[in-house]
Amino acid sequence: MDLINPSVVDLSRFQFALTALYHFMFVPLTLGLTFMLAAMETVYVVTGKQIYKDMVMFWGKLFGINFALGVATGLTMEFEFGTNWSMYSRFFGDMFGTPLAIEGLMAFFMESTFVGIMFFGWDRLSRQAHLAVTYLVALGSNLSALWILVANASMNVPDGAHFDPETMRMTFDSFVRVVFNPDSQAKFVHTSVAGYVTASLFVMGISAFYLLRREHRQFAARSFRMAAIFGIISTVAVITLGDVLGRMDYEHQPTKIAAIEGLWHTSKPPYEPWILAALPDDAKQESYFEIGVPYVLTPLITHSFNTPITGMRELQEQAGPRIESGITAVAALKRYGESHLAEDLAEFQAHESDMGYGFLATRHAPNQDVSGMSAEELHRVVEQTKPDILPNVFVTFWAFRIMVFLSLYFFVIFAVAAYLSLKKQLERYPLFLKLCLWSIPLPVLATEFGWITAEAGRQPWTVFEKLPTFMSASSHGVGYMLFSLAGFTVLYSIFIAAELYLMFKFARLGPESHGAHDPESSTPSLSVIAH
Repeated sequence: MDLINPSVVDLSRFQFALTALYHFMFVPLTLGLTFMLAAMETVYVVTGKQIYKDMVMFWGKLFGINFALGVATGLTMEFEFGTNWSMYSRFFGDMFGTPLAIEGLMAFFMESTFVGIMFFGWDRLSRQAHLAVTYLVALGSNLSALWILVANASMNVPDGAHFDPETMRMTFDSFVRVVFNPDSQAKFVHTSVAGYVTASLFVMGISAFYLLRREHRQFAARSFRMAAIFGIISTVAVITLGDVLGRMDYEHQPTKIAAIEGLWHTSKPPYEPWILAALPDDAKQESYFEIGVPYVLTPLITHSFNTPITGMRELQEQAGPRIESGITAVAALKRYGESHLAEDLAEFQAHESDMGYGFLATRHAPNQDVSGMSAEELHRVVEQTKPDILPNVFVTFWAFRIMVFLSLYFFVIFAVAAYLSLKKQLERYPLFLKLCLWSIPLPVLATEFGWITAEAGRQPWTVFEKLPTFMSASSHGVGYMLFSLAGFTVLYSIFIAAELYLMFKFARLGPESHGAHDPESSTPSLSVIAH
């Protein structure tokens, strides 16, 4: 494999990150709103009350806007694997492509088909049949997330495949092991529930807007109450499942967990503090201005009080023998490709588990070739490669903390919202309603930083310990990458602007645009007058 111009790799990474982050602005709301719509419609079918049908139709319209733009951004992102990451696609296409193909055939088509029936089938289906359709839309959207996260998990824990030296690519072994990859199961539930948090605060914030303006008050109060209860349950689940993912990273990606915790040296249990804030310095490999809570980190990560967590400097030193072994594997693989001698294949297989570290070392090898290096060159290459095994600590550390701090904020705001809503005291606290309104974008921000934590923390690997990122990109020119990057930025910015315009427009119109009637909408409540 030839190295690609580093600037092309950086531009490819930036473009894909931008595409994924734009797309992920739409995904959580889609995941969460589908099940909220199903819950609202269930109440309508059980009680027969018109107001719950009005709720489904109104929030469904906002869901439809978000869904359409999410599809547009998602399709583009999948094409980038072939255009900008052709080496990755060739190396790992069997593993990555299978879940994505199933996602398209099973989930996306099901979701897209039933979305139309959900919108236009109110007068053509019975209540029970329409409710079933709404649940199928919710199931389809969440199945879509499942298969995408199965594909992503195989990049983090590449289980269910082996490397074939004849084809120079990973070959699919076990569909069961790919689907039931423990990383994919934990990540799927965590991501889906984060979408429920996003939808809950979205519904709660817009409902707060109506309550502040004393419009559609009965509609808004019921929507707010359902969203608050849905949200607090979802937030507890997000925090709990985040702990599960942390445990997974501790077991399978020690460099990621060390970077998340800013742990440069191996911890000393049980005192080791969980660092609330710090300024990690990647170049000097130390952190400044640390503020931590002692006796928290060890039980939080290891679920014990006496198990140390390996620090990044120690992980670098432990990587040294693996880099040497990987260099041996890559050199033997090259010889085998030229000669097909059994002894070269045997030597490669003896060191195959470290092959990725050998690929990582080619960046520093003379002429990008690790074969035939002298002892001095080998030592130099190994030492230069050691720091490369670490992700960007500053980015990973702070992306994780922003996500965690926002999650705790959501728990508090949902708890207060549920209490005030159940006590029917919301309109007495306009400042809190304004807080709910202005908090609408925060769950999207939290999911974006969660995605940054997961993807930045996996670096320098596209496929963890198998394929380095710098070897995965296509061999485009810098000019092409700059042109496509500019085009994507402009196009996706238009999508975001369209989303915001349509959301604001239909949110201001309110549920009356569907012919809903709220007898209390024009009369101020006694609690507000008294206040």
